[in-house]
Amino acid sequence: MTLGGLFGRITGRDREPDAALIPGPPTTEDLLAALDRVEQLVAGGAVPPVVGSRVARVVRVVRETIPRLGRLGAGSPQAYSVMATATDYLPEAVSGYLRLPREWADSRPVDRGRTSLMVLVDQLDLLGSTMDQVFDAVNRADAAALVAHGRFLAEKFGSGSTGGALGLGQAPAGPSDAQSPSSGRLQPPTGRQA
Repeated sequence: MTLGGLFGRITGRDREPDAALIPGPPTTEDLLAALDRVEQLVAGGAVPPVVGSRVARVVRVVRETIPRLGRLGAGSPQAYSVMATATDYLPEAVSGYLRLPREWADSRPVDRGRTSLMVLVDQLDLLGSTMDQVFDAVNRADAAALVAHGRFLAEKFGSGSTGGALGLGQAPAGPSDAQSPSSGRLQPPTGRQA
């Protein structure tokens, strides 16, 4: 061992640097907690009603989308948008507005004649419409699967126009064939060959 190596051991400088801890994606609980924090920011009249209603809309749609994020696929841009909206985009937009004095934010033009309030409302509208589109995309995928399954069943068992019969090769039994009027109990069909 060299003198430099011995000195490094004594001072701890020869150790390998600890691997940087890279956090994983936020969990469902993390996302819901982030939405709870945003709701707390705007609670109790902290923001004008026009802001509160838009924040509530974004929060509602994101909450409805979170349980369905798995259907979007790992690493999908839509799933990322939902996570980033809950943890970054929405809280930052609201916090930026709340850091400003209310009267100033609501009355002084800051961007092409728009006040900070108007800028925030535009941001919240954009987030709301984007989250609506993501939620619609998730639901359309499930609806498409339902339609495809229905087409498969119709092809496999016949058309739904037969009144619900599965088209298994025999005519559906009429009410007089299947039920005895006196007993109300099902009777085996008569006069048919197996």
